[in-house]
Amino acid sequence: MLLTFRGFELDTSLFTLRCNGQLRLVEPMVFDLLVYLARQRHRIVTRQELFDALWAGKVVTESTLSSCVKAARQALGDSGQEQKYIATVHRRGYRFVAEVQAHDPSQALPVAPAAGELVDAASTGPRRASIAVMPFADLSPVTDARGGTADALAHDIIARLAQMRSLFVIAQGTVFSLHERRLSPQEAGRLLKVDYVVSGSVLRRDQSLSVTVELEETRTARIIWTEVLSHKLDGALSVLDEIGNKIVACLASEIEMTERNRAILRPPNSLDAWEAHHRGLWHMYRFSKEDNQRARHFFEMAVRLDPTFSRAYAGLSFTHFQNAFQGWAAREPEVNQAYEAASQSLIVDERNPAAHWAMGRALWLRGHHDQSVVELGQAVELSPSFALAHYTLAFVHSQAGDPHAAISSSDHSRLLSPFDPLLFGMLGARAMALVRLGQFKEAADWAVKAAARPNAHAHILGIAAYSLALAGSLDEARAHANALRKLMPRYTYDDFVAAFHFDPRGAALFHKGAQLIGMA
Repeated sequence: MLLTFRGFELDTSLFTLRCNGQLRLVEPMVFDLLVYLARQRHRIVTRQELFDALWAGKVVTESTLSSCVKAARQALGDSGQEQKYIATVHRRGYRFVAEVQAHDPSQALPVAPAAGELVDAASTGPRRASIAVMPFADLSPVTDARGGTADALAHDIIARLAQMRSLFVIAQGTVFSLHERRLSPQEAGRLLKVDYVVSGSVLRRDQSLSVTVELEETRTARIIWTEVLSHKLDGALSVLDEIGNKIVACLASEIEMTERNRAILRPPNSLDAWEAHHRGLWHMYRFSKEDNQRARHFFEMAVRLDPTFSRAYAGLSFTHFQNAFQGWAAREPEVNQAYEAASQSLIVDERNPAAHWAMGRALWLRGHHDQSVVELGQAVELSPSFALAHYTLAFVHSQAGDPHAAISSSDHSRLLSPFDPLLFGMLGARAMALVRLGQFKEAADWAVKAAARPNAHAHILGIAAYSLALAGSLDEARAHANALRKLMPRYTYDDFVAAFHFDPRGAALFHKGAQLIGMA
């Protein structure tokens, strides 16, 4: 809300006072006093009311209030004699006497928000979940000056969350202003009306850095994720970069899981675009033909309700990818539809990393390895914290690209999102890369971990069976083959190799593994 009077402007969202466009610095309590009096301008405000409203029951003296009023007048160029803005009503209290105009910025002509700035969902269209990242407390024995490690980490997390483009992220200027007013994260979350609040602390001692972070759901005041990250300070900048990436990836994953679980409990005909998208994700990650069809239905609902929802198009592309990859539908039409949905995601928002991720997968389906790698690299460049882009790079390189790059990308994706719904794929990609490197025993170990994931699909069991056979563990390989045949009784090596795009060496190695257990 903007309160304007005689060239002055009180911005209650940014907590700033301006005169003819120039910023005037005031203490937080002085700002609160000005806003309160301006809002109550049609009546006299008693001193006791000001004590109750501004100090919330804290014991303060009459002189404290008098000093605050004096400072407010000075900020406006007023005085106790002139009283052009704040008038003293003898033995009653105070009244704001300047004519005030109240403006809602959301009703003004739209302007491009600053990076990471929150825009009211009610005024800009379809809803998104919103989040505020409060400045981290510095608990170090010798704290940094303002702008040091704790502040830098908060700035970094805000910027990285904004890069993901899946949430409304409150701008850093606003959260730092609230912090200066000594509002707790919970109070700030309620004031900003956001869905989630991030807070934490930094402890720097000798050559180590420890960061504690927690994510709170504002509506329920429930902590839904917390973690302590500790690192040696061999290179401060690289450590902060690594910590920031890990925090952002975990925040995104935890919020997505919370939103998925909330959406699944709502009646399908009551869903908005955001909820329909997350209902689609809930089904998508179950990796069955039936759930994939339900996921497609909800993604189609999401883009129908909000044609500008880039991530919903990316999700829709994923369901067509799965139909083609798993053999659940005729491959060629599904390949084309995966590409078309990814293209629409890019058209809607070319800076959304999920759009480039979807396009990278669609290009891989079409057999365009190099173009796929370029698109996935663009997704990583736009959002280094986007774990699924790193995983898909591992997936693509594990079959026909650089197997060492595949291993590196797989490890990084798991570092960013250790409990990801696609963890089986991250593990499986590592196993395929190791097979191509001839490291069969290690490949089998990773493949078995992948197959043990509860939502692992048939091809993951195939990777495990063939890797174990190549490693000489034939009994265990046959056990995984039997588990695979329970899912798909007619599954053979031909189904396996048709799903992937192996180079000749990789295809020959997996064919040999299949022969060893009678599946080729």
